[in-house]
Amino acid sequence: MSDTPPPPFGADPNQPPPPTNPYPQSPYQQNPYQQGGQQVPYGSPPYSAGYAPVAPDHPQANTVLVLGILGLVVCGILAPFAWVMGNRVVREIDASSGQLGGRSNANAGRICGMIGTILIGVGLLFVVGLIVVAVIGTATSGSGY
Repeated sequence: MSDTPPPPFGADPNQPPPPTNPYPQSPYQQNPYQQGGQQVPYGSPPYSAGYAPVAPDHPQANTVLVLGILGLVVCGILAPFAWVMGNRVVREIDASSGQLGGRSNANAGRICGMIGTILIGVGLLFVVGLIVVAVIGTATSGSGY
């Protein structure tokens, strides 16, 4: 008799067995969701590389971003509020020593608020300049020339 095991039930005994991989499996070919022979639960990271969890965003970080964008694009009066709130939120995030995130959103809203406030100032200077030119123009045209 031969030393080969019998084929599994339902397999053709005249068919050659499927080829096997003569090379050992490298760690790069392993399933990352199965560690140590155990299935990793859904939603957990496949590797425990010691990464710190992501800090939650500051509750007003997105509000500052929305106010900054709206102040820049739609309603300019919101821009100074975004600038002031953005300064406060960025300070609070920096003081939290990594416990709060969202600094990039708050900073972007703060910068949009700065730009919107500067545009409001330039617009007001333009309007005041037009009024001054109009007043000077009516004062000189009324002299009878």
